[in-house]
Amino acid sequence: MNIQTLKGFRDFLPEEARKRQYVISALRKVFESYGFEPLETPALEYEEILMDKYGEEGDKLMYRFTDNGDRRVAMRYDQTVPLARVVAQYQNEIPMPFKRYQMQPVWRAENTQKGRFREFTQCDIDTVGLNSPLTDAETIATVIDAFLQLGFQNFKVLINDRANLKFSDDKGELPPDMNIKAVRILDKYKKIGRDGVLQELQNTGFTKEVAEAIVQTAETMKPTERLNEVFAYLEKLNIDQKYYEFSGTLARGLDYYTGIIFETEIESYTPGAVCSGGRYDELIGMFANRQLPAVGCAFGFDRIIEAMEEQKLFPETMATTQVLVTIFNPSLANDATKLSSQLRSKNISTELYLDEQAKMEKQLKYADQKNIPYVVILGPEEKEKNVVTLRDMKSREQNQMSIDSLIETLKK
Repeated sequence: MNIQTLKGFRDFLPEEARKRQYVISALRKVFESYGFEPLETPALEYEEILMDKYGEEGDKLMYRFTDNGDRRVAMRYDQTVPLARVVAQYQNEIPMPFKRYQMQPVWRAENTQKGRFREFTQCDIDTVGLNSPLTDAETIATVIDAFLQLGFQNFKVLINDRANLKFSDDKGELPPDMNIKAVRILDKYKKIGRDGVLQELQNTGFTKEVAEAIVQTAETMKPTERLNEVFAYLEKLNIDQKYYEFSGTLARGLDYYTGIIFETEIESYTPGAVCSGGRYDELIGMFANRQLPAVGCAFGFDRIIEAMEEQKLFPETMATTQVLVTIFNPSLANDATKLSSQLRSKNISTELYLDEQAKMEKQLKYADQKNIPYVVILGPEEKEKNVVTLRDMKSREQNQMSIDSLIETLKK
């Protein structure tokens, strides 16, 4: 057997898993404070649900296969298209506007690199049923509040409008297929620079003059009237202007965007955007057979964790267990077991060491390995005095105290 994970797939041992749970908990708190509700969808969808929704590159990266029932299926590529399917399928059962958040893994057959995996978690928020600049503004406000909640300060949401990205040549407005090609190439502006975009546009069939006009148009464009309304609402929502700005070269390469688009960048974090999204007023209508406007975004969960590690934003200790109750010797195992239950009944996260024969040195080492901050020792001397010894694993200080005092101390 080849005892390792597939390339681009990962295990998360407890220390890393705790960090992920920490971020999920922080994001959930912000999402629910804005009225978003949880949604979960299956890992597999019918292939036809997902195909032709993400552009040519997305179709190439999608995991697709025939299952044992001879059905063509595909693994969830993002959470936006499954949301569209859910809204269409349950449109008579869910309230409108429908505000949901979703935190689940997605799969893409990408070339792996820093911050890019083949299985990764996305955290989405979306509002379906309203075409309002206030809805756009609230989405961006939620994003900014989420990053502030996680401890980031040096970040910015770059904002544009797809209405700005309609280009022309000497014959007039570009045909839709050529315009989307131009948008996809312009989407690489930050990655490959101005010259790189010009060269790729020419390699794709645009003349040098048209390529220059496309880039210059993007570089000199101004916010649309709709964006100015969004910015006004952000101000009313008390969002500091230092956290967002207009960016004419921001393009977002996915085909389904129809209005506002945005990306979030963290200063000094190089792999790229950590949260992206926009308005997509036509995608859900493809499934629901009626116009259903929507706006939302996806948080790059793994990138956020990497950036938090780089900026040391996680708490010093991520231990979920507050105290380890040791077993001094087999004759005191029952007393230790009762004490552990008593602490849990007071909502104190407590682990009982389960080997009655283990030496105290081994039990203390175990607490150290798990970063458990406190250890309780209940030996013959403590039992005789009707007290316990509480050991602080960081300072190595030990104090004898009553069980009531122990509970009070641990609750603090």
